Amino acid sequence: MTIHNNFIAGEWLAGRSSADNVNPSDLSDVVGNYTLAGQDAVEQATDAASAAFEGWARVSPEVRADALDKIGTEILARREELGALLSREEGKILADGIGEVIRAGRVFKFFAAEALRLNGEKVTSVRPGVEVEVTREPEGVVGIITPWNFPIAIPAWKIAPALAYGNTVVFKPAGIVPASAWALADIISRAGLPEGVFNLVMGSGSEIGGAIVASPKVRAVTFTGSVATGRRIALDCVRTGKKVQLELGGKNPLIVLDDADLDVAVSVAVNGAYFATGQRCTASSRLIVQNGIHDRFVAAVIDRIGHLKIGHALDPGSEIGPVVSSDQLEQDISYIEVGKNGGAHLALGGEKLKRDRDGYYMSPALFTETTNDMRINREEIFGPVASVIRASTYEEAVQIANDTPFGLSSGICTTSLKYAHDFKRRSAAGMVMVNVPTAGVDYHVAFGGRKESSYGPREQGAYAREFYTVIKTAYTLP
Repeated sequence: MTIHNNFIAGEWLAGRSSADNVNPSDLSDVVGNYTLAGQDAVEQATDAASAAFEGWARVSPEVRADALDKIGTEILARREELGALLSREEGKILADGIGEVIRAGRVFKFFAAEALRLNGEKVTSVRPGVEVEVTREPEGVVGIITPWNFPIAIPAWKIAPALAYGNTVVFKPAGIVPASAWALADIISRAGLPEGVFNLVMGSGSEIGGAIVASPKVRAVTFTGSVATGRRIALDCVRTGKKVQLELGGKNPLIVLDDADLDVAVSVAVNGAYFATGQRCTASSRLIVQNGIHDRFVAAVIDRIGHLKIGHALDPGSEIGPVVSSDQLEQDISYIEVGKNGGAHLALGGEKLKRDRDGYYMSPALFTETTNDMRINREEIFGPVASVIRASTYEEAVQIANDTPFGLSSGICTTSLKYAHDFKRRSAAGMVMVNVPTAGVDYHVAFGGRKESSYGPREQGAYAREFYTVIKTAYTLP
C-alpha cells in the first residue's frame, strides 16, 4: 500500500513510521496508510515556513488570491470524490461529507477575494503636518492544529485566511483522520505556492502539536480541540509571546417554549443533537423544555430518533453514521452509565449496535428528567447523546441555558418575536439560533464562543483578519 507522506518545503517526505487509517463504518476497510513524523519534521517545516515568509508576505495580493481561488476550484470540482473519502475516514454520512467539502471549497474562494480586500486607514494626526497610516501585516509562521470531526472544513477555514493575509503555514491534522488533510495538502501543493509557504506534518498530537507550539519560529497558533489541550497550548503560547486562537468545547442549550411549533422544535432538536453522530462542538446537548410542551415534545423526539437509520456512512439510506473511533465510542457509552448512575432516566438508546459490517455504531440516546447540575449536563460528551431539562418559565429556561462553563452556541424554538429578540440579547453564547439547529453556521460570518468555548479572536469571515494579521501604525512628516 502506498504511504502518504508529509509535505515540507515543497517535497513529499517520509516520516519515522506509518499507520493505517481505518473506516469506522467498516473496520475491514483501510482508507490508506499515512506517515507519522517526529519532532525533526516539525523543525524542517518551521524552518521552511520561516524562510518563505518574507517573500510570500510581499507578493501581490492578486497572487495569493489566484492561488486560493485555484485551490477552491479544484476542491469543488472533486466534491463527490473528496466527500466519499471524508465519509469513509470520519464516519459522517455521504451527503454531509460532500457538504463539508463544498464548504471547504467555498471558504478558499471567499478568502481569495478577502486577500484583495485588506484595507488600512489614513487619519489626520493631532500634530500639524504629520500623516498617520494604520495598516495590517501578516503575523508570520502560523501553526495550525485541527480536530477530527470536520477533517477538511476546519483546516480550510484556518489555512485559507492564513495564506490570504500573507502568512506561512505548518499544518498538523488530527491523527485519526489524515486522509482528508492529505488530499487538501495535495491540492494546495499544485496551486503554485512558493516552497515552504504551506507545510503538512502528520503524527502524534502530543509530539507534533507540542513541537509546533514550542517552536520559536512559530508566531501564532490556532487550535480546535479539547478544553484541556487548549489550556495547555494557551499557557505555552503566553510564555513565549505567541498569538493564540482556541476553539474548544460546548454544552449547547436549545430552549423549547410552550408556544413553539412542535414539528419545527423536534426537527431542530434532532438535527442539532444527533446528526453527524452528535460529533459537533455546536451540537444541542441540553434540551430545555417548558412544562406545557414537555411531554408532547419528548414523545415526538423519541419517535423521531427511534426511526433514524443508523448505518454505513456511504449507504444512501443512512441518516447517521458510526462514531469516529473505538475510544470515542467507549467514552460515549461510559457517559450513558454516568447519566443513569446520576439519576437521569434513559428514555431511549445509548447502546452499541451491530451492523452487517463491523463498525463503531451506537443508537442515539435521550435522557429525560435531568437537572442542570448532573455531570451529563455539565461535561461535553461529543456523541449522539442529549438530555431534557424541564423549565417552568421562560426566565427559568434562560437561567438554565446560561448556567454552563461553555458558551459556544445556543438556540430557542418559539413563535414569539418578544422571546426570540430577548433571548438573542441575553444568551451568554457566541452564536444564537432561533428556530434553526444550534449546529450549522455560515462560512462568511464570525464563528466562535465565550467562556471556556473560545479564546482569542473569532474565526471565519472578514473577522479572521483579527487573528492572522497584526496592526502597524506609521507616522510621517513629509
